[in-house]
Amino acid sequence: MIINGNLNLPGDKSISHRAVMLASLAKGKSEIRNLSSAKDVASTISCLANCGIQFNNGPGGLFVNGGMLKDPDVSLDCGNSGTTMRLLIGLLSGQGINATLIGDESLSSRPMKRVINPLKKMGVDISSNNYKSPIEIRKSQLKGINYESPIASAQIKSCILFAGIGAIGSTTYTEPNISRNHSEIMLNNIGVTINSDNMRTAISFSEDFKPLNFTIPSDPSTASFFIAAAILIPDSRLILNRILLNKTRTGFIKAIKRMGCKIEYLDNWIENGEKIGNIKVSHQKLKAITIGSNEIPSIIDELPILAIMATQAKGITTVTGAKELRVKESDRISTICNNLARMGANIRELPDGFIIEGPTKLHGASIETCDDHRIAMTFQIASLISSGNIQLDNDSCASISFPEFYSTLKSILQ
Repeated sequence: MIINGNLNLPGDKSISHRAVMLASLAKGKSEIRNLSSAKDVASTISCLANCGIQFNNGPGGLFVNGGMLKDPDVSLDCGNSGTTMRLLIGLLSGQGINATLIGDESLSSRPMKRVINPLKKMGVDISSNNYKSPIEIRKSQLKGINYESPIASAQIKSCILFAGIGAIGSTTYTEPNISRNHSEIMLNNIGVTINSDNMRTAISFSEDFKPLNFTIPSDPSTASFFIAAAILIPDSRLILNRILLNKTRTGFIKAIKRMGCKIEYLDNWIENGEKIGNIKVSHQKLKAITIGSNEIPSIIDELPILAIMATQAKGITTVTGAKELRVKESDRISTICNNLARMGANIRELPDGFIIEGPTKLHGASIETCDDHRIAMTFQIASLISSGNIQLDNDSCASISFPEFYSTLKSILQ
């Protein structure tokens, strides 16, 4: 068995969320191509449709008729998507929309205090179930604030910036480490007055937004699973086209380069402010590395699959500063460690990460996904290098971010 192929993957999930949200503000028709097929993005579209935005699928992509946000007649169901809930709270608050946002059991257990408190400081009339959903926002007069976030989070940053679009005066957001900056790039593209300087971003009241017209680059977080498979399986080679190479999203590539992987850049270019490129990867022997808190924001989504790679690396791999993994769709630190231990990995759980000594031979086991899409995909890749069978208790949860995951993997297995 080897990995061999040439992949064109669905659009980046983070950019897809933001694209449909900001297109909803623009007066006129936006055209968005290669939108993510994730259920999470479908949740965002459904919420905005309930706020009066018209979406139409055409041969060229998704067409969005924006500029007509209104109070929804029903609660906005964000499903499993924390990005949907946190960003929409800011966006709708800034546009004076009255709404109640709800989510599934997993989302309803995730922390929202991190966005509720700064929004309250901006003047948003907001109530919640002990800082969790359901969350109700009521039309308010917002004022700009200077906010210093205690954690690096693109979701918190985007929420505050989106609210700042409709706030009187200037809103400034400062973060301790640089998080993904797709919101800033896209806000600039639609004509918002925004200035970013290292870890500080300032935004001013804006209106009359320009429609979007672009093709979303392929999701590097989704690509990481297939990259890992090609690197782990001898004689494998894989080309991935139009991959997003934004420097705030290349932490995984930088980390595996340090592990001894060679990434061949076939070409790259800038499109709508985002760096995009075609890359080639092949099987490599791996060595252990150390990942600290300053790297975590750019690799947070890829840490589960990196843990699988670490089990095959020579030496001791240490990941720290990743406490944010405990409040994702599952407690990913615990889930990674427990499942890998079942497979025979030499792994130790830390409060904010894990330590893995390799290489070790993995064996089959029953895997608890905790209904977490990235855990399901991670251990499906682990099954390719393990002896014995892997049984996922819920393989269908992969559709939350990538419904075509299993068929895509099958297409490159030979």
